[in-house]
Amino acid sequence: MSSPKDRLLLLSSHISSEGKVEKNNNTKIEENKPRLCCKVCIITGAGSEKGIGRASAWIFAKNGAKAIYVTDYREDLLPQLAKEIQNKYPNVAVIPRKVDAASEDDVKSVIDDAIKKFGRLDVFFANAGIVYPVDSLNLETSKFMEVMRINVLSVFLAIKHASTAMKITGNDKKESGGSIVATASVAGLRSGAGPLDYSASKAAIINMVQAGAWRLANTNIRVNCINPVSIVLLV
Repeated sequence: MSSPKDRLLLLSSHISSEGKVEKNNNTKIEENKPRLCCKVCIITGAGSEKGIGRASAWIFAKNGAKAIYVTDYREDLLPQLAKEIQNKYPNVAVIPRKVDAASEDDVKSVIDDAIKKFGRLDVFFANAGIVYPVDSLNLETSKFMEVMRINVLSVFLAIKHASTAMKITGNDKKESGGSIVATASVAGLRSGAGPLDYSASKAAIINMVQAGAWRLANTNIRVNCINPVSIVLLV
């Protein structure tokens, strides 16, 4: 079974296709620039003290991102996260922002801000999600729908609006392209790995990511998901 660190490294490889390039003589050479050099990134669900979103922000900064929006519905821990990352990586702009990942207005607003300030969007990590620690057979209908809203609608909005922004080009970005990554789960792949509501939401994400990748073919915009088993401590 892969470790949390291994899964984060795999996430990094999904986000950037850079690293090795082909020359005309078919000789492979290593790029000197970091994987996320010049890239503008948005992460949802980055407000947890110990979670994938927070750890990913550190990985993105380490890999040379130009700007990282760290967002969450809970904003109390975001400023400190941004400060800590910028202290270690002063060349990376880290912008903390309160965002409801399942609100179309909020998602569009943070994406519009990235385009306004940096002229591009390259990475959208749709990581926000919830799970209720109760017997799912006794879960209230309203809570089931809330799981679907936060876990599934948030990914739909990410694909919808981030893909549009990733097609925008300019002086620093000559071609359409980018990477949309969603956090799904092994619970969306097989039975018995999670509650009914959570499993249904993660299965929906997996299917939506596959459909999104097909719809965005020929745009150089990749759509992937990660399927963690469990997360203990990432940083």
